[in-house]
Amino acid sequence: MTDREGAGFDPERKMQFLYQLRQKGVMDKRVLTAMERVDRGAFVRGHFAARAYEDMPLPISSGQTISQPSVVGLMTQALNVQPRDTVLEVGTGSGYQAAILSHLARRVYTIDRHRNLTREAEIAFTKQGLVNITVLTRDGSFGLPDQGPFDRILVTAAAEDPPGPLMQQLKIGGIMVVPVGQSDTVQSLIKVTRHDTGYDYDELMPVRFVPLIEGTARD
Repeated sequence: MTDREGAGFDPERKMQFLYQLRQKGVMDKRVLTAMERVDRGAFVRGHFAARAYEDMPLPISSGQTISQPSVVGLMTQALNVQPRDTVLEVGTGSGYQAAILSHLARRVYTIDRHRNLTREAEIAFTKQGLVNITVLTRDGSFGLPDQGPFDRILVTAAAEDPPGPLMQQLKIGGIMVVPVGQSDTVQSLIKVTRHDTGYDYDELMPVRFVPLIEGTARD
């Protein structure tokens, strides 16, 4: 990694990074191992690259953000991904979250409405040799009905309510983690578990995500 791209995930920096995660409540060993294996610096470019290992959200292209690592870790922990799971991620963004999921699941489908983001994420996945991720450019609010149902669904943009099409694409026994709120200042992270008779909802923590927008972007 060049100086322009950040200092790199060296051993000391990695230890500090993992310490930050544990301090914020990320305790699942599989999640911590996955986050240790994925260098966040590979997904942060330009002016903010030097801050890739701080526990803070950072701007990326198309007016989007890469979430702070502790939130990524807590969302992944709540999702409870198992080795044979197929996961749908709505909102590829930088690709950082999908890269972590790829170390936990059998297959990851990730979709984003911004073509330039999916293109950049694909390049990053290829460089890291991540072969179990399928990246698509489309309207994430409708999910991927042709590939479902999914064991796990992770949404990285906030909707007013858990999207109906995504809930329908969740397997019985499946889990969806989604930020829900009517504005960018009042949002809650919700864990949805599907059962034979309906859905259970657990409120996890306050969060702040970009809104889930229908349609594809013109980039």
